[in-house]
Amino acid sequence: MSTTAIRETDASAEAGPGHPSPDAGVATAAARRAPARRRRRRTPLTWVRGGGLWNLAFLAPMLIVFTVFSWGPIARSVVMSFQETNLVSDPVWVGLDNFARVLADPNLGTAVVNTLYFAALALVFGFPLPIIMAVLMSEVRRGKGLYSALAYLPVVVPPVVAVLLWKVFYNASPDGVFNTVLGWFGIPPQPWLQSAATAMPSLVIEATWAAAGGSIIIYLAALIAVPAELYDAAEVDGAGIWRKIWHVTLPQLRGILFIMLILQVIGTAQVFLEPYLFTSGGPNKATLTILLLIYRYAFQNSLGGDYGEATALSLMLAILLGLLSWLYFKLTDRWSTN
Repeated sequence: MSTTAIRETDASAEAGPGHPSPDAGVATAAARRAPARRRRRRTPLTWVRGGGLWNLAFLAPMLIVFTVFSWGPIARSVVMSFQETNLVSDPVWVGLDNFARVLADPNLGTAVVNTLYFAALALVFGFPLPIIMAVLMSEVRRGKGLYSALAYLPVVVPPVVAVLLWKVFYNASPDGVFNTVLGWFGIPPQPWLQSAATAMPSLVIEATWAAAGGSIIIYLAALIAVPAELYDAAEVDGAGIWRKIWHVTLPQLRGILFIMLILQVIGTAQVFLEPYLFTSGGPNKATLTILLLIYRYAFQNSLGGDYGEATALSLMLAILLGLLSWLYFKLTDRWSTN
Protein backbone atom coordinates (compact mmCIF):
# COMPACT_ATOMS: atom_id res chain seq x y z
CA MET A 1 0.00 0.00 0.00
CA SER A 2 1.34 3.45 -0.90
CA THR A 3 2.06 6.18 1.61
CA THR A 4 -0.80 8.36 0.26
CA ALA A 5 -3.35 5.58 0.62
CA ILE A 6 -2.16 4.84 4.17
CA ARG A 7 -2.61 8.54 5.09
CA GLU A 8 -6.13 8.66 3.65
CA THR A 9 -7.07 5.47 5.56
CA ASP A 10 -5.69 6.85 8.81
CA ALA A 11 -7.51 10.14 8.36
CA SER A 12 -10.79 8.36 7.73
CA ALA A 13 -10.27 6.15 10.76
CA GLU A 14 -9.46 9.10 13.01
CA ALA A 15 -12.48 11.05 11.81
CA GLY A 16 -14.84 8.20 12.69
CA PRO A 17 -18.12 7.23 11.10
CA GLY A 18 -19.86 10.48 12.05
CA HIS A 19 -17.10 12.77 10.84
CA PRO A 20 -16.16 12.51 7.16
CA SER A 21 -12.63 13.22 6.14
CA PRO A 22 -11.61 16.66 4.84
CA ASP A 23 -10.97 15.20 1.40
CA ALA A 24 -14.50 13.81 1.30
CA GLY A 25 -15.91 17.26 2.15
CA VAL A 26 -13.95 18.85 -0.65
CA ALA A 27 -15.17 16.20 -3.08
CA THR A 28 -18.78 16.76 -1.97
CA ALA A 29 -18.52 20.53 -2.44
CA ALA A 30 -17.01 20.06 -5.88
CA ALA A 31 -19.83 17.69 -6.78
CA ARG A 32 -22.39 20.28 -5.70
CA ARG A 33 -20.77 22.95 -7.83
CA ALA A 34 -20.69 20.70 -10.86
CA PRO A 35 -23.81 20.95 -13.08
CA ALA A 36 -26.18 18.05 -12.93
CA ARG A 37 -25.88 17.64 -16.65
CA ARG A 38 -24.31 19.53 -19.44
CA ARG A 39 -26.57 21.80 -21.38
CA ARG A 40 -27.16 20.83 -24.93
CA ARG A 41 -25.88 23.17 -27.54
CA ARG A 42 -28.71 24.94 -29.36
CA THR A 43 -28.60 24.28 -33.09
CA PRO A 44 -31.15 24.84 -35.86
CA LEU A 45 -31.80 21.10 -35.82
CA THR A 46 -32.66 21.07 -32.11
CA TRP A 47 -34.87 24.15 -32.66
CA VAL A 48 -36.80 22.31 -35.35
CA ARG A 49 -37.10 19.16 -33.25
CA GLY A 50 -38.37 21.25 -30.33
CA GLY A 51 -41.34 22.46 -32.34
CA GLY A 52 -39.88 25.75 -33.56
CA LEU A 53 -41.44 25.46 -37.01
CA TRP A 54 -44.91 24.88 -35.55
CA ASN A 55 -44.50 27.92 -33.28
CA LEU A 56 -43.37 30.03 -36.21
CA ALA A 57 -46.31 28.84 -38.34
CA PHE A 58 -48.69 29.70 -35.51
CA LEU A 59 -47.23 33.20 -35.07
CA ALA A 60 -46.72 33.96 -38.77
CA PRO A 61 -50.23 35.40 -39.47
CA MET A 62 -50.04 37.72 -36.49
CA LEU A 63 -46.49 38.81 -37.36
CA ILE A 64 -47.46 39.51 -40.97
CA VAL A 65 -50.54 41.53 -40.00
CA PHE A 66 -48.59 43.43 -37.33
CA THR A 67 -45.76 44.20 -39.76
CA VAL A 68 -48.03 45.30 -42.61
CA PHE A 69 -50.46 47.42 -40.57
CA SER A 70 -48.22 48.66 -37.74
CA TRP A 71 -44.48 48.69 -38.43
CA GLY A 72 -44.97 49.24 -42.15
CA PRO A 73 -46.81 52.59 -41.74
CA ILE A 74 -44.32 53.65 -39.06
CA ALA A 75 -41.38 53.02 -41.39
CA ARG A 76 -43.21 54.77 -44.23
CA SER A 77 -43.86 57.79 -42.00
CA VAL A 78 -40.19 58.05 -41.10
CA VAL A 79 -39.31 58.11 -44.80
CA MET A 80 -42.03 60.67 -45.60
CA SER A 81 -40.76 63.01 -42.87
CA PHE A 82 -37.70 63.62 -45.08
CA GLN A 83 -39.76 64.19 -48.23
CA GLU A 84 -42.03 66.86 -49.62
CA THR A 85 -45.13 65.04 -50.79
CA ASN A 86 -48.90 65.35 -50.92
CA LEU A 87 -49.41 61.70 -51.98
CA VAL A 88 -50.44 62.94 -55.44
CA SER A 89 -47.28 64.22 -57.08
CA ASP A 90 -43.91 62.51 -56.97
CA PRO A 91 -42.14 62.93 -53.61
CA VAL A 92 -39.06 65.16 -53.44
CA TRP A 93 -36.30 64.40 -50.95
CA VAL A 94 -35.74 67.50 -48.79
CA GLY A 95 -33.79 66.11 -45.85
CA LEU A 96 -34.33 68.03 -42.62
CA ASP A 97 -36.23 70.92 -44.22
CA ASN A 98 -39.59 69.60 -42.98
CA PHE A 99 -38.37 69.64 -39.39
CA ALA A 100 -36.96 73.16 -39.82
CA ARG A 101 -40.24 74.48 -41.25
CA VAL A 102 -42.27 72.88 -38.47
CA LEU A 103 -40.02 74.32 -35.77
CA ALA A 104 -40.27 77.74 -37.40
CA ASP A 105 -44.07 77.67 -37.54
CA PRO A 106 -45.50 80.19 -35.03
CA ASN A 107 -48.53 77.95 -34.52
CA LEU A 108 -46.31 75.21 -33.05
CA GLY A 109 -45.69 77.12 -29.83
CA THR A 110 -49.40 77.81 -29.45
CA ALA A 111 -50.24 74.15 -30.05
CA VAL A 112 -47.65 72.96 -27.53
CA VAL A 113 -48.88 75.36 -24.83
CA ASN A 114 -52.51 74.41 -25.45
CA THR A 115 -51.67 70.69 -25.33
CA LEU A 116 -49.78 71.12 -22.06
CA TYR A 117 -52.70 73.14 -20.67
CA PHE A 118 -55.16 70.41 -21.65
CA ALA A 119 -52.90 67.71 -20.14
CA ALA A 120 -52.51 69.65 -16.88
CA LEU A 121 -56.25 70.18 -16.49
CA ALA A 122 -56.96 66.55 -17.39
CA LEU A 123 -54.47 65.32 -14.79
CA VAL A 124 -55.75 67.62 -12.05
CA PHE A 125 -59.42 66.80 -12.58
CA GLY A 126 -59.48 63.62 -14.65
CA PHE A 127 -56.88 61.50 -12.88
CA PRO A 128 -58.09 61.53 -9.23
CA LEU A 129 -61.81 61.39 -10.09
CA PRO A 130 -61.85 57.72 -11.27
CA ILE A 131 -59.87 56.69 -8.18
CA ILE A 132 -62.32 58.40 -5.85
CA MET A 133 -65.31 56.94 -7.69
CA ALA A 134 -63.82 53.43 -7.65
CA VAL A 135 -63.09 53.58 -3.91
CA LEU A 136 -66.61 54.83 -3.14
CA MET A 137 -68.19 52.17 -5.36
CA SER A 138 -66.09 49.45 -3.71
CA GLU A 139 -67.64 50.38 -0.34
CA VAL A 140 -71.19 49.97 -1.66
CA ARG A 141 -72.85 46.78 -0.42
CA ARG A 142 -75.75 46.60 -2.87
CA GLY A 143 -76.12 47.54 -6.50
CA LYS A 144 -72.39 47.54 -7.22
CA GLY A 145 -72.96 46.01 -10.65
CA LEU A 146 -75.52 48.68 -11.55
CA TYR A 147 -73.18 51.48 -10.52
CA SER A 148 -70.34 49.91 -12.50
CA ALA A 149 -72.52 49.72 -15.60
CA LEU A 150 -73.60 53.36 -15.21
CA ALA A 151 -69.99 54.46 -14.76
CA TYR A 152 -68.91 52.59 -17.89
CA LEU A 153 -71.84 53.79 -19.99
CA PRO A 154 -70.06 56.92 -21.36
CA VAL A 155 -67.34 54.67 -22.79
CA VAL A 156 -69.96 52.75 -24.78
CA VAL A 157 -71.36 55.93 -26.35
CA PRO A 158 -69.60 56.64 -29.69
CA PRO A 159 -67.18 59.55 -29.22
CA VAL A 160 -68.63 61.61 -32.07
CA VAL A 161 -72.15 61.21 -30.68
CA ALA A 162 -70.94 62.19 -27.21
CA VAL A 163 -69.24 65.33 -28.51
CA LEU A 164 -72.31 66.41 -30.50
CA LEU A 165 -74.49 65.81 -27.45
CA TRP A 166 -72.25 67.89 -25.21
CA LYS A 167 -72.13 70.59 -27.87
CA VAL A 168 -75.86 71.01 -27.34
CA PHE A 169 -75.32 71.13 -23.57
CA TYR A 170 -72.69 73.86 -24.03
CA ASN A 171 -75.13 76.19 -25.77
CA ALA A 172 -74.11 79.67 -24.64
CA SER A 173 -77.63 81.08 -24.66
CA PRO A 174 -79.54 81.41 -21.36
CA ASP A 175 -81.76 78.55 -22.52
CA GLY A 176 -78.82 76.17 -22.84
CA VAL A 177 -78.83 73.05 -20.67
CA PHE A 178 -75.84 73.94 -18.51
CA ASN A 179 -76.72 77.63 -18.35
CA THR A 180 -80.25 76.73 -17.26
CA VAL A 181 -78.85 74.63 -14.40
CA LEU A 182 -76.51 77.46 -13.41
CA GLY A 183 -79.47 79.84 -13.42
CA TRP A 184 -81.12 77.77 -10.69
CA PHE A 185 -78.27 78.81 -8.37
CA GLY A 186 -78.18 82.43 -9.50
CA ILE A 187 -75.07 82.05 -11.66
CA PRO A 188 -75.13 84.04 -14.91
CA PRO A 189 -74.86 82.23 -18.28
CA GLN A 190 -71.37 81.18 -19.34
CA PRO A 191 -69.95 81.40 -22.89
CA TRP A 192 -68.45 77.88 -22.65
CA LEU A 193 -67.02 77.10 -26.11
CA GLN A 194 -67.38 80.67 -27.41
CA SER A 195 -64.76 82.09 -25.03
CA ALA A 196 -60.99 81.51 -25.16
CA ALA A 197 -60.90 81.40 -21.36
CA THR A 198 -63.53 78.68 -20.92
CA ALA A 199 -63.16 76.65 -24.12
CA MET A 200 -60.32 74.41 -22.98
CA PRO A 201 -61.81 73.64 -19.51
CA SER A 202 -65.07 72.77 -21.28
CA LEU A 203 -63.23 70.28 -23.47
CA VAL A 204 -61.53 68.75 -20.42
CA ILE A 205 -64.86 68.25 -18.65
CA GLU A 206 -66.30 66.32 -21.59
CA ALA A 207 -63.10 64.29 -22.10
CA THR A 208 -63.05 63.36 -18.41
CA TRP A 209 -66.68 62.26 -18.53
CA ALA A 210 -66.04 60.15 -21.64
CA ALA A 211 -62.88 58.39 -20.41
CA ALA A 212 -63.42 58.02 -16.65
CA GLY A 213 -65.53 54.85 -16.95
CA GLY A 214 -62.71 52.69 -18.28
CA SER A 215 -60.35 53.82 -15.51
CA ILE A 216 -63.01 53.17 -12.85
CA ILE A 217 -63.43 49.57 -14.01
CA ILE A 218 -59.65 49.02 -13.92
CA TYR A 219 -59.39 50.45 -10.41
CA LEU A 220 -62.33 48.36 -9.23
CA ALA A 221 -60.60 45.22 -10.51
CA ALA A 222 -57.41 46.23 -8.70
CA LEU A 223 -59.29 46.89 -5.46
CA ILE A 224 -60.61 43.33 -5.46
CA ALA A 225 -57.03 42.08 -5.17
CA VAL A 226 -56.35 44.08 -2.00
CA PRO A 227 -56.31 41.61 0.96
CA ALA A 228 -59.23 42.15 3.31
CA GLU A 229 -56.95 41.39 6.27
CA LEU A 230 -55.23 44.74 5.77
CA TYR A 231 -58.51 46.61 6.24
CA ASP A 232 -59.35 44.47 9.28
CA ALA A 233 -55.99 45.27 10.83
CA ALA A 234 -56.50 48.97 10.13
CA GLU A 235 -59.91 48.87 11.83
CA VAL A 236 -58.38 47.18 14.87
CA ASP A 237 -55.89 50.04 15.04
CA GLY A 238 -58.78 52.52 14.98
CA ALA A 239 -58.32 53.79 11.42
CA GLY A 240 -61.24 55.56 9.78
CA ILE A 241 -62.28 55.43 6.15
CA TRP A 242 -59.84 58.14 5.01
CA ARG A 243 -56.89 56.64 6.89
CA LYS A 244 -57.66 53.23 5.39
CA ILE A 245 -57.71 54.76 1.92
CA TRP A 246 -54.45 56.62 2.48
CA HIS A 247 -52.50 53.90 4.30
CA VAL A 248 -53.97 50.73 2.76
CA THR A 249 -55.79 51.32 -0.53
CA LEU A 250 -53.44 53.74 -2.28
CA PRO A 251 -50.21 51.88 -1.38
CA GLN A 252 -51.73 48.64 -2.68
CA LEU A 253 -52.71 50.38 -5.94
CA ARG A 254 -49.32 52.02 -6.38
CA GLY A 255 -48.26 49.97 -9.39
CA ILE A 256 -51.50 50.41 -11.33
CA LEU A 257 -51.58 54.12 -10.45
CA PHE A 258 -48.19 54.68 -12.05
CA ILE A 259 -49.24 52.80 -15.19
CA MET A 260 -52.53 54.69 -15.50
CA LEU A 261 -50.75 58.01 -14.99
CA ILE A 262 -48.32 57.55 -17.88
CA LEU A 263 -51.13 56.25 -20.10
CA GLN A 264 -53.17 59.36 -19.36
CA VAL A 265 -50.20 61.63 -20.07
CA ILE A 266 -49.68 59.94 -23.45
CA GLY A 267 -53.40 60.10 -24.22
CA THR A 268 -53.77 63.79 -23.35
CA ALA A 269 -50.71 64.66 -25.43
CA GLN A 270 -52.51 63.16 -28.44
CA VAL A 271 -55.89 64.84 -27.93
CA PHE A 272 -57.60 65.53 -31.26
CA LEU A 273 -61.27 64.59 -31.34
CA GLU A 274 -62.57 67.16 -28.84
CA PRO A 275 -60.74 70.20 -30.27
CA TYR A 276 -61.60 69.19 -33.83
CA LEU A 277 -65.32 68.57 -33.32
CA PHE A 278 -66.05 71.17 -30.64
CA THR A 279 -64.16 74.27 -31.79
CA SER A 280 -61.85 73.33 -34.73
CA GLY A 281 -59.01 74.90 -32.76
CA GLY A 282 -60.83 78.14 -31.89
CA PRO A 283 -61.77 80.52 -30.61
CA ASN A 284 -58.64 82.49 -31.51
CA LYS A 285 -56.54 79.27 -31.55
CA ALA A 286 -57.32 78.68 -27.86
CA THR A 287 -57.87 74.94 -28.45
CA LEU A 288 -55.31 74.31 -31.20
CA THR A 289 -53.42 71.16 -30.16
CA ILE A 290 -50.44 69.33 -31.64
CA LEU A 291 -52.50 66.63 -33.33
CA LEU A 292 -54.90 69.20 -34.72
CA LEU A 293 -51.90 71.06 -36.17
CA ILE A 294 -50.68 67.80 -37.72
CA TYR A 295 -54.13 67.36 -39.26
CA ARG A 296 -53.96 70.85 -40.74
CA TYR A 297 -50.54 70.15 -42.24
CA ALA A 298 -51.83 67.01 -43.95
CA PHE A 299 -55.30 68.19 -45.06
CA GLN A 300 -55.01 71.94 -45.42
CA ASN A 301 -56.41 71.92 -48.96
CA SER A 302 -58.49 69.70 -51.24
CA LEU A 303 -55.44 68.33 -53.09
CA GLY A 304 -53.79 67.27 -49.87
CA GLY A 305 -51.39 69.25 -47.75
CA ASP A 306 -47.75 68.64 -47.04
CA TYR A 307 -47.57 65.16 -45.56
CA GLY A 308 -43.86 65.61 -45.05
CA GLU A 309 -44.39 68.33 -42.45
CA ALA A 310 -47.25 66.35 -40.86
CA THR A 311 -45.13 63.21 -40.47
CA ALA A 312 -42.16 65.27 -39.28
CA LEU A 313 -44.20 66.74 -36.43
CA SER A 314 -45.70 63.30 -35.71
CA LEU A 315 -42.22 61.80 -35.50
CA MET A 316 -41.03 64.52 -33.12
CA LEU A 317 -44.07 63.95 -30.91
CA ALA A 318 -43.50 60.18 -30.88
CA ILE A 319 -39.83 60.60 -29.93
CA LEU A 320 -40.72 63.06 -27.19
CA LEU A 321 -43.37 60.75 -25.72
CA GLY A 322 -41.00 57.79 -25.94
CA LEU A 323 -38.27 59.65 -24.04
CA LEU A 324 -40.81 60.89 -21.50
CA SER A 325 -42.10 57.35 -20.93
CA TRP A 326 -38.56 55.96 -20.54
CA LEU A 327 -37.62 58.70 -18.05
CA TYR A 328 -40.88 58.23 -16.17
CA PHE A 329 -40.37 54.47 -15.72
CA LYS A 330 -36.77 55.03 -14.67
CA LEU A 331 -37.77 57.53 -12.00
CA THR A 332 -40.76 55.56 -10.71
CA ASP A 333 -39.31 52.05 -10.88
CA ARG A 334 -38.34 51.98 -7.20
CA TRP A 335 -41.45 53.91 -6.05
CA SER A 336 -43.83 51.50 -7.80
CA THR A 337 -42.32 48.38 -6.21
CA ASN A 338 -41.09 49.39 -2.75
